[in-house]
Amino acid sequence: MRILISGASVAGPVLAYWLVRHGFSVTVVERAPALRKTGGHAVDLFRPAVDISEKMGVLARIEERATGTSRMSVHREGSRRPVRADLGKIFSATSARHVEIMRDDLSEICHDAARDDVEYLFGDSITSISAGGEVRFENAAPRRFDLVVGADGLHSNVRRLVFGEESAFSTFIGAHFGVLTLPGVSGLDGELRIHVGVGRTAGMYGARHLGDARVLFLFRGERPLDCHHRDVPRQKELLREAFRGMHPEVERWLDALDGTPAFYFDSITQLHMDTWSRGRVTLVGDAGYCPGPAVGGSTSLAVVGAYVLAGELARAGGDHERAFPAYERAMAEHVRGSRAVAVSAARTLIPASRLGVWGLAQGARLISALPAGPSRALTRLASKTARLHDSMVVDDYPPRRQGAST
Repeated sequence: MRILISGASVAGPVLAYWLVRHGFSVTVVERAPALRKTGGHAVDLFRPAVDISEKMGVLARIEERATGTSRMSVHREGSRRPVRADLGKIFSATSARHVEIMRDDLSEICHDAARDDVEYLFGDSITSISAGGEVRFENAAPRRFDLVVGADGLHSNVRRLVFGEESAFSTFIGAHFGVLTLPGVSGLDGELRIHVGVGRTAGMYGARHLGDARVLFLFRGERPLDCHHRDVPRQKELLREAFRGMHPEVERWLDALDGTPAFYFDSITQLHMDTWSRGRVTLVGDAGYCPGPAVGGSTSLAVVGAYVLAGELARAGGDHERAFPAYERAMAEHVRGSRAVAVSAARTLIPASRLGVWGLAQGARLISALPAGPSRALTRLASKTARLHDSMVVDDYPPRRQGAST
């Protein structure tokens, strides 16, 4: 059975790994000419995704590439004295098993896990998908596949071709974010430095193995931005407007916008679809159920979704009419919970008032100062969704065989 996956970020390679372990023949098409090597921004893997990574045999590599960020300094706008916090205790209060890693590092590790068993078509993209599985590409010759999976992110090409325009499914949750790379920045020593003001938050962090740093910008907005997600000059202008006058250090970060080698910007939106499947096509990860970039644990959710989709296809013997509904049922509660996490996280990370700014700083300090047990209890009291990712229950789908070929 031949399955085509669109997208080679995280969900696509994880899905490919498990599909070949279940005996399917897999091709992955990726618009980029090769795996991205810029480092990406930091993403979180929570307990279920860490467990799945361990089953894949890649957890040791993931832990080797962990960012190593363990401390946080919170600078409230208008206040001279920062609040210090222990990030390790904060993360342990929300997850029993957690790893922070750069997205592109995670993508490379997941790709390497099954690259010898998967056909990769880089520098290409799907242009049409017929009901019978005939697929046309921008460059490669047309081919027929039994199933097609969109694992191509929030702005999914597969979703647009099969389900329609993104605007029909997208819900803006009131915030935007941007990420830029600062080359040659060292000496962070595992520290996340953040500046927080009413309606805006900016932070800089690094990773143990990188010779540069990342800056994350988060800010509130009443409506989605009126620019295309690829209109980079306008996006940089919007960031400058949103963070002007916040702090001299933030101004230096903004000054680096024009020279940064890597930049990403988007509105924080959620996808709400009645179904992620139509005929021979289904969606996984952000392509089908993005809970909100940067705030909803979407990478962890994508890893879980890819594992479940492959497992349900194997359980159904490749019968997509049985497997796709089972996959959607298995993931529905996780997706709803992740949406709630995203909304809660956006409210906390981008405070709407001076009291919220104070609460963010003092809450982080208090949780990091308490012993593990009381800090977890306090976190649960503060947020009903705090340990939601750890509460996900995922079935076990043993591979039918250890080896597979395309």
